[in-house]
Amino acid sequence: MDGTIDVITLLFLIVAVVVVLKLRSVLGRRTGDEEARYERQLRAQQEARERAAAAKGKVVTLPRRERETATVGGTENVAMADAETRVKNFAAGNTFLEQGLLHIARADANFDPEHFLRGAKQAYEMIVMAFAEGNRKLLKDLLSREVFDSFVAAIADRESRGEQIDQSFVGINKAEIVEAELKGTTAQVTVKFISQLISATRDAAGQVIAGDPQRIREVTDIWTFAREVTSRNPNWRLIATQAAN
Repeated sequence: MDGTIDVITLLFLIVAVVVVLKLRSVLGRRTGDEEARYERQLRAQQEARERAAAAKGKVVTLPRRERETATVGGTENVAMADAETRVKNFAAGNTFLEQGLLHIARADANFDPEHFLRGAKQAYEMIVMAFAEGNRKLLKDLLSREVFDSFVAAIADRESRGEQIDQSFVGINKAEIVEAELKGTTAQVTVKFISQLISATRDAAGQVIAGDPQRIREVTDIWTFAREVTSRNPNWRLIATQAAN
């Protein structure tokens, strides 16, 4: 380079400056028509939002409530029909038992005799073992007040003599619902249990005074369970016991 400016280079620089100035003048300018169009778009969007809100208010109120009510009613009807079908299948032609179970199911559509019987068998084992062990706390949660007092009195009498029950629960051979009825709002279901136990009572010296620790014996119990159908508490309690005839 000799310090002189090339003519062609100078011309390119002039053209570039002119182009930049032209672009700035065009891009940086907003016409009145563009401003009006922008305001119209804002108004249209606002009106659309207002129409959507108004339409939403009309749909959400009464029509949805009517549909929900119909759905709830339909669900209750289906639940009741299912409960009655379960009861009839369970009763298997025993009309006396069927009527009692139906009365309970109509007061509590969640009642399922099969499910109840499974729970009754579990409760039976827990109560039998808790009585042998003298577990008052567990018995209190499973028994009515009257039955609990009776069981506790028997346990206290046994303990006063220094006696102890050694017991093993082998299993339940059979459990069947033999009676069911609804008394007011109280459902009562009576179950006959035939179970196998190994049981022996020892005195304070550890000597066997009743039963046989080596022999399995068959035991038949008839127990009645009850529950308030209006209660949110799903648990049943033992309210009566009787020996088989």
